[in-house]
Amino acid sequence: MDLTGKMLIAMPGMTDTRFGNAVVFLCAHSPEGSMGLIVNKPTSDLKARDMFEQLSITIGPDARELPVYFGGPVEHGRGFVLHERGYNSAISTLNVNGDFAMTATLDILEDLADGRGPAKALLALGYAGWGPGQLEAELAQNGWLTCDADHELVFDIPDPDKWEAALARLGVSPLMLSSDAGRA
Repeated sequence: MDLTGKMLIAMPGMTDTRFGNAVVFLCAHSPEGSMGLIVNKPTSDLKARDMFEQLSITIGPDARELPVYFGGPVEHGRGFVLHERGYNSAISTLNVNGDFAMTATLDILEDLADGRGPAKALLALGYAGWGPGQLEAELAQNGWLTCDADHELVFDIPDPDKWEAALARLGVSPLMLSSDAGRA
């Protein structure tokens, strides 16, 4: 089972509050572990322009206003950009699948600050990570649901609505879900 490029939807009984109502885009999933970015938890006090200034990146007149997301609790000082395919960093871009890519090098931030970056992009600090078998165990304990990822869910739906929108893609209403995890 390869969940690379899929979305994880936190169940109501998620005990780790950092993942409460989280929607996570999985950038990598293999027997060695998993890595993803939370796509519905923007930080309240940091914007892309702040990051550009902190990194001494020149902000051009075509720079877009972009929020910065809490990507997850691992390496929260490290930045990642989840974006549409078609943009490739001169240094390194991970092509996740046919629709999405992720870049974690400074050049994408320079391009975004100059208005030359990908049209659809989500900036995140930190990531969500799982060791070998850890995510599979959480899935087996009904900690997460999974659904297909699409551009609308990741980039266009307002952040407060993404969790319910992800559930709706499965035909599930939040009212139908129990906060009790486990197996019968």
